[in-house]
Amino acid sequence: MNRYEQGPVILTRKRRSPLKIALISFLALAILGLLWSGYVWWKMDNTTSSSLNGTSDVGIVLGASMWGDSPSPGLKERLDEALKLYREKKFKSIIVSGGLDKPEYKYTEAEGMRNYLVEQGVPEASIILENKARSTYENLLYSQEIMEEYGFSSAVIVTHQYHGMRSKEIASYLNYEDPRLGLTESRALKMIYHKPREILAYTKWKADELFFWLGWKKT
Repeated sequence: MNRYEQGPVILTRKRRSPLKIALISFLALAILGLLWSGYVWWKMDNTTSSSLNGTSDVGIVLGASMWGDSPSPGLKERLDEALKLYREKKFKSIIVSGGLDKPEYKYTEAEGMRNYLVEQGVPEASIILENKARSTYENLLYSQEIMEEYGFSSAVIVTHQYHGMRSKEIASYLNYEDPRLGLTESRALKMIYHKPREILAYTKWKADELFFWLGWKKT
């Protein structure tokens, strides 16, 4: 029998093994993750302080960790930026926002910040405490409630430069009126740790934003 008498030849496609499919999927996700991380890092690095012309109603200092009874070096950097802007009359009042880090601590982040600002000469009457927040979203949500209570409409959000992008996006989501940024670079914090951590935090925020929109998570 020659090859013309053998009948039709049926070609079959070789199946890929589950291991190979898993490896290709992993590599694709890894590439997407790297592209996303690079985009967020670029966007984060290109966030700058706002042009602060005139006087806003309030500055909102976003909390960070306490070291016992005192603000951590990183939190002091945010407070020093707020002090500078307050003395330049960029805002009239200051909201300090942050809850209790540990049950054994004497002060909440807000109370620790208030104590530091008073020691630097800010009148206690100019400082408003927000003692509940445990995240950037809550910092801005609860501070917004205080603004409504006091009749404030304009705010400068004071934080570190690497944290500014996420802070402004959350403020815009919460319908802050033209939220502005007062940002400081950090000498106390190690950016090799904090910037990758911020990429993860920003990614979580974008997921939360989607869940809020879909109604899967309450605001």
